Amino acid sequence: MNYQNTLDFALQLDEQDPLKDYRSKFLIPQHNGYDAIYLCGNSLGLQPASANQYLSVQLTAWQQHGVEGWFDADEPWIDYHTRLTGTLAGIVGAKKEEVTVMNSLTVNLHLLMVSFYKPNGNKYKILMEAGAFPSDQYAIESQVKFHGYDPKDAIIEVAPRDGEELLRTEDILNAIADNASELALVLFSGINYYTGQFFNIEAITKAAHEAGAMAGFDLAHAAGNVPLKLHDWNADFACWCSYKYMNSGPGGISGIFVNEKHFADKALNRFAGWWGYRQDKRFLMAPGFDAAAGADGWQVSTPPIMLMALHKASLDIFEQAGGLAPLRAKSELMTGYFEYLIQEINIEAGRELFSIITPKNKDERGCQLSVICRHNAKQIFNYLTQNGVIGDWREPNVIRLSPVPLYNSFKDVFQAGRILVRWVGENAL
Repeated sequence: MNYQNTLDFALQLDEQDPLKDYRSKFLIPQHNGYDAIYLCGNSLGLQPASANQYLSVQLTAWQQHGVEGWFDADEPWIDYHTRLTGTLAGIVGAKKEEVTVMNSLTVNLHLLMVSFYKPNGNKYKILMEAGAFPSDQYAIESQVKFHGYDPKDAIIEVAPRDGEELLRTEDILNAIADNASELALVLFSGINYYTGQFFNIEAITKAAHEAGAMAGFDLAHAAGNVPLKLHDWNADFACWCSYKYMNSGPGGISGIFVNEKHFADKALNRFAGWWGYRQDKRFLMAPGFDAAAGADGWQVSTPPIMLMALHKASLDIFEQAGGLAPLRAKSELMTGYFEYLIQEINIEAGRELFSIITPKNKDERGCQLSVICRHNAKQIFNYLTQNGVIGDWREPNVIRLSPVPLYNSFKDVFQAGRILVRWVGENAL
């Protein structure tokens, strides 16, 4: 694509966009009476316009049926989650029975580590990326301490080389191989929250298995953003949130993936609860846990139907849009355009005012660009906010901007670029 730094070009791309009508399916925050330029879907996705309706349906079912809504509602709550798992399976590249909807992300990470972090003898260590989201760091640290190990010894962090921002795949694979005799688990993000780097999940999984370790992934920034093939890549487990690229509301319901190869493994530990019991006998209230088939057997508590209804409102939009493939095509084009516009600012200034640390290779990133501001970073972020651009600030000098294909336009991206240009001009940089 030969990009052009003009409004007419951006509007032309919008007119040709097969997903252009999907913007109207979301509620855009307002700034001075106009749509804000919302580039923060990597942190919290926008509200589907249908969310109120989906929630109202379940509130009405509660009103009309009370407890009998579990069985007598038009969409009985007893198996409501199964209305979500088909679309979710497509988004993460799994079989329907390998995914379920439950809890929140870090709770699910803990529950899955109960099953898949199995220290034994010399094999007790966990390998992860340095600079993972703090919640992952805290979860892993507490898990190894729970098993009686010192986190300083039991956790191996793989960091970028000196002077580099990104992890090289070969360094990850070498670290796995070098520590094979001691590794019990390799636990990585799908996409690093800070840099936006999309890791090679397939290669990491293969290396972990060759080392005799389990392979698990936190897909908070990957699910709904980049193509995933968890089943084909043979990952052991994964979990994700739904409130970023899957637009399901602040603190929205989470989901998990468990590879079907583990379903029959009776040696796996799990923290069981009533909702993970097989549904056909759940109401017998019998002693002794008899797990539901598939990933459903990892459920614990009665599901929050209202949160699931909000999740379904968004997932139905994914389904209407044709799944992730068309979204990914637009994402690659739009993120590439944004990258081009930022580089144009540097060219015009004759020096690098903005440095993008997110990988340039489209196969190694989603729609997020993490931009280092070389001068006055916080002032630039505040200026963007004051001019209706909603992004995300990360210390010490990074602004994360994410044009989301479901609701962002090429015009959004162009206008954000012009606001940056204006700041540069006003500050004589």
